[in-house]
Amino acid sequence: MRRKRSAADQQIADLLVTAKKSLDLSVAFLSRLDGTTQHLEVVKTAVPVLVQEGAKVRQDTSICQAILDGRLPAVIPDVTKYPEAMKLPSARIPRIRSYVSTPVHLSDGSLYGTFCAFGFRSDKELGKRDLALVKVLASAAAVIVEPEVRDQERRTEIEGRLDPVVADGGPVVLLQPIVDLATGGRVGAEALSRFPAEWGRTPDVVFAEAHSVGMGHALELQALERAAEHLDRVAGYVAMNVSPATVLTPACGELLGRLPLDRVVLELTEHDEVEDYDVLLATLAPFRAAGLRLAIDDVGAGFSSLRHIVVTSPDVIKLDRSIAAGVAGDHVLATLVGSLVTFAHGSGARVVAEGVETADDAAALRTLGVDLGQGWHFGRPGPPEALAVPVPRTPADDAAPEPVLSR
Repeated sequence: MRRKRSAADQQIADLLVTAKKSLDLSVAFLSRLDGTTQHLEVVKTAVPVLVQEGAKVRQDTSICQAILDGRLPAVIPDVTKYPEAMKLPSARIPRIRSYVSTPVHLSDGSLYGTFCAFGFRSDKELGKRDLALVKVLASAAAVIVEPEVRDQERRTEIEGRLDPVVADGGPVVLLQPIVDLATGGRVGAEALSRFPAEWGRTPDVVFAEAHSVGMGHALELQALERAAEHLDRVAGYVAMNVSPATVLTPACGELLGRLPLDRVVLELTEHDEVEDYDVLLATLAPFRAAGLRLAIDDVGAGFSSLRHIVVTSPDVIKLDRSIAAGVAGDHVLATLVGSLVTFAHGSGARVVAEGVETADDAAALRTLGVDLGQGWHFGRPGPPEALAVPVPRTPADDAAPEPVLSR
């Protein structure tokens, strides 16, 4: 059964129709060459029984490859006049007798494949003018296929990076302390995913990439599993990040059903769009009834957080580091934080400030009514055992900005 054509394939098909009609040949096709096989990606033919879309040919036995190698000319009015061509299977079955082919190169010069047309009878009229037309059509085809090629390359690269991580059980998960600003005592910790530094990508980017190739739910669930493993090793609650879409998966519900929910805060990132709040709330309802607390993450970094808060009535809102860091010396930030605190407390939610880097900011946030704080001033992300050992801050520590990392 022939695969359903994409919009790009249909555009290619239109180019092939032009070639086929203009050259008065029986078949026109776009092929992709992978080094060993010629794949007939899109075909326009008067004889579909003989030449089918999706067919594969050994590359070293194809007329196209012989033309690319320079063993045959790009325009062949009569295949029987070329012994090199007559050695090839396609010259005998399906008895190709005239042929025009030109390579399809992408913008970086790499070879994608060939744009070809052929007939089952000799055609002495085939010449340079026909080849010029085919070259123009091949250039147009290259523009059409390149986005899909680049997207596939991107998918392959992402999957190649993520596959070993998934096979190993997911990302490394560290804990960063969350403290009561009034007492300085630790009340919980956020579980933060970490990926190989050589990737040069923040966790939120990695998770977004994973979702773009269909691996996002699996990776998020592995991160949740590893975060849950820390519950037996630390006191207080553990905040775990998850996207609204992953919450809706049966696997996430099964995982939450195994946890001591009174010690779990589930953080929904505010960057993810919620398609159906009613479904989300219905999914979370039994878990919240069993003690699960819901947090809205990165509040203040965008506009969707306020809708998240109004609709979901979270137990916790987390102020994004962009409005918490430097609040001690910025009247505008202080006003914004104060307004968000009033809004949150009026909604019955506690407020956590992320990205707290200095004692001055911690004091200012406390004065503004923020309940809890998280950031390098209180401790860097680390293994569970590090939470029990407070690390004294130094002036140098306060001078070093906390990296922008999430998840």
